Amino acid sequence: MTETPQTDDAPLTGHALIQSYLKTLDGSPGVYRMLDAKMRVLYVGKARNLKARVSNYARPSGHSGRIARMIRETASMMFLTTRTETEALLLEQNLIKQLKPKYNVLLRDDKSFPNILVAKNHGYPQIKKHRGAKKEKGAYYGPFASAGAVNRTLNQLQKVFQLRNCTDAVFDSRTRPCLLYQIKRCSAPCVGKISEADYAEAVSDAERFLSGKSTNIQAKLASEMQKASDEMEFERAAAMRDRIRALTQVQTAQGINPRTVDEADIIALHLENGQACVQVFFIRAGQNWGNRDFYPRVGEDVEAPEILEAFLGQFYDTKEPPKQIILSHGIENTDLMEAALSDKLGRRVQLLVPQRGEKAELIESAVRNARESLGRKMAETATQAKLLRGLAEAFDLDAPPKRIEVYDNSHIQGAHAVGAMIVAGPEGYLKNQYRKFNIKGEELTPGDDFGMMKEVLNRRFTRLQKEDPERDKGLWPDLLLIDGGAGQVSAVAEIMAEHGIEDVPMLGVAKGVDRDHGKEEFHRIGQRPMALRRNDPVLYFVQRLRDEAHRFAIGTHRAKRAKAVTANPLDEIAGVGAARKRALLAHFGSAKAVGRANLADLMAVDGVSEALAEKIYAHFQN
Repeated sequence: MTETPQTDDAPLTGHALIQSYLKTLDGSPGVYRMLDAKMRVLYVGKARNLKARVSNYARPSGHSGRIARMIRETASMMFLTTRTETEALLLEQNLIKQLKPKYNVLLRDDKSFPNILVAKNHGYPQIKKHRGAKKEKGAYYGPFASAGAVNRTLNQLQKVFQLRNCTDAVFDSRTRPCLLYQIKRCSAPCVGKISEADYAEAVSDAERFLSGKSTNIQAKLASEMQKASDEMEFERAAAMRDRIRALTQVQTAQGINPRTVDEADIIALHLENGQACVQVFFIRAGQNWGNRDFYPRVGEDVEAPEILEAFLGQFYDTKEPPKQIILSHGIENTDLMEAALSDKLGRRVQLLVPQRGEKAELIESAVRNARESLGRKMAETATQAKLLRGLAEAFDLDAPPKRIEVYDNSHIQGAHAVGAMIVAGPEGYLKNQYRKFNIKGEELTPGDDFGMMKEVLNRRFTRLQKEDPERDKGLWPDLLLIDGGAGQVSAVAEIMAEHGIEDVPMLGVAKGVDRDHGKEEFHRIGQRPMALRRNDPVLYFVQRLRDEAHRFAIGTHRAKRAKAVTANPLDEIAGVGAARKRALLAHFGSAKAVGRANLADLMAVDGVSEALAEKIYAHFQN
């Protein structure tokens, strides 16, 4: 624990405080944290030499406006030494992602990227989209920039190679080909329409294509088409032609397909008016597998090298780097970042800032994308800010809301009930802040919307008061939007009163008497219902918020209902895994028949011992 140095009169702050730490520091590498009077982390930094780095902050002048403000707010510091500067770099980026300090460059969107998986745990391998840890046996190809990029590639690969995408359970249960076979997207190995050897060859061709070796595949398909044509098998020749066309389409749809870059990430930055866009293109196997734009949080006086260095550290914290990273701007510690990423990958990673040639052309294209994306983002943000100001004026709010939480419920006569919360702010929808609530209240009457809304808001504010009691983490809403009229608003007001919350404004959005889109009534505590004119942009904005909450609630409800429909009682029994479940279902035909079976019948199933049979029998009897 770091203690703040004090004088006889008051604790030290700012330059004087930082100066007081210098006598206890040495030249070791490490990480430092600057904290304010409430012990909130303002900044996390790394240093090759802690004493030299911190002494820079002790100087009373020569700092940018952002750094000068940070120094003035600093009330204490914490230090952690490391063995190497590379360790300091990795620790710094982990702490930034964890603590989200006010004055650091912060990568706000850090989702994992999908891959294509050719699963190898079956005689007829399945090809599918995969996201997350690579635990399943098989070959992984990626990353792709988005699920859409994966789906487009998979769609074309199915046309070309006709590999199955069904699960093993579906594969094992088929007795006749599915629709994909009829439309020539699958070779139907499930019912023996293709031999295991021929299917294995198709899998091998698909993997060669995903590895960037498509020329031989096209030549092979062309040869087969010509042979079929010569033998007057015109239907088979047409099928080969369609597969060649699909293969060409997947290549042309990729846009950029570099001639000299086999494996790299193209990372370009555009800065404008204190906002930044980082554009990342994924080049794998000589093919462009999509691009993604990021909008890191930056200060008005942060420069490109600092932004890109912070971006690289945070972006590759949970992702495998390629062997080349091509940048639009140089960073301050190129050798250090290369060492850290090389250690992570287990082989050398190069950081390049090309000045000419194809790599420079790739960067130029990425910079153009970043500039255009930031322009669109700034235009959307300006429009959003105008709508938030209009919302504040229409409903007499003290200021434009920075965080709007919208709530809705979804159920069918009380079954599979869920609550949903979406969040919106100056930058649009904050989808990583969306939350779903499985309605747990057993005492609720089925279909009791008021009771469900009470439960959702009670759980929400209980958690808020526990996680952010000081309201300084940006988690508290400035406005609540409730899908419903006076009854729902009164129910929510009850919950807020129980929690002692009186300063969060609330608005109920109800359809008018004709339930017509555009005649919504707005309800507030202690005030008469009101309406906005039909062509008011604020009305459209509130409608979009309400509809987004409804979409999210319906989707969550459908997922819960689908899960319940496909649930199997055997899944609830400890000791009954996938193999034993298949054996039980194959023997008895259904889970219901398993439940009616006696002990002797259960023990007759292969792999079911007397102890397990008793457990299964007891489960269904209870």
